[in-house]
Amino acid sequence: MKSEKPEYFCLRPEVEKAYGYSHAVKIGNSIKVSGAVSMDDEGAPTAVGDFLLQMKNCYADLEKVLKNYDCSFENVVVENVFTTDMPAFLEHAEFRNTIYTNHYPTGTWLEVKGLALPEFLIEIELEVHK
Repeated sequence: MKSEKPEYFCLRPEVEKAYGYSHAVKIGNSIKVSGAVSMDDEGAPTAVGDFLLQMKNCYADLEKVLKNYDCSFENVVVENVFTTDMPAFLEHAEFRNTIYTNHYPTGTWLEVKGLALPEFLIEIELEVHK
């Protein structure tokens, strides 16, 4: 059995280095994608107080990661959502219908006490199969 070498991808290398993570790691046909939050290229929160825009920003960043591996949301097998405001997530969950147009991945939705910065309202992580 051949051992696969991990392929690392950084969406925002300086921010990821400062916090100590890679945005994605691919091993074989599996890709683990770190949670995306609504931030600019310097790591500052964006769309502060706007849940739907933060959600859209998360998916926009996730799409960039997927494209790096020649994948799309069709390749997503697990989506985990972490939010500090479950009622707001449920209010805007239908936006996911524009992301997952053929089928939904498995996943978990969790309300948490806090995310990395207090301005972040939502974080979305993925597992992908290519």
